[in-house]
Amino acid sequence: MSHLIENGLIMLAIVFSVNVIYVSLLTVRTIFTLKGKRYIAATVGVFEITFYTIGLGLVLENLDQIQNLIAYALGFGTGVISGMKIEEKLAIGYITVNIISSNPDIPFTQTLREKGYGVTSWYAYGMEGDRLAIQVLTPRKYELMLYNTIKEIDPKAFIIAYEPRQIFGGFWVKKVRGSKLRREEEKIQSE
Repeated sequence: MSHLIENGLIMLAIVFSVNVIYVSLLTVRTIFTLKGKRYIAATVGVFEITFYTIGLGLVLENLDQIQNLIAYALGFGTGVISGMKIEEKLAIGYITVNIISSNPDIPFTQTLREKGYGVTSWYAYGMEGDRLAIQVLTPRKYELMLYNTIKEIDPKAFIIAYEPRQIFGGFWVKKVRGSKLRREEEKIQSE
């Protein structure tokens, strides 16, 4: 290992790569922690701290080499981006989407239910008249598919999305958990 570290470019690549891995794991561990997945978070944390210690040790052993510190910092920034991309792919948890349709006569609720979404809707009155207010809960991995469906149904719909912290009872506990939505996703991917 000391022979590899003596080569400056290899050292920079190692420091950069170790920090990308460390920060990616940090991001993923944080997400698992926030989602209440404590054992997965703890397991990821073991690898995270191992990479952190290795990377920091390499930089501290060679503090006279400013390029190592730069590689460490660039690896940190790249790791943040990498960790966010991994989190997007994992898409853990659920998303709640509130939709306001400017046309209450569109069969919005029925169309979304046919596609497998859990939907609650009610009539509302906005600044410019009657509206249809809709609330949809879906696994995060189907979020983009839901947005595309909403835009197909009503391109002028107003959409607000957020992540719920707790879910109890209702349609989701028994039914959806993705079965109809998986079939819908497979149908879209095969087109």
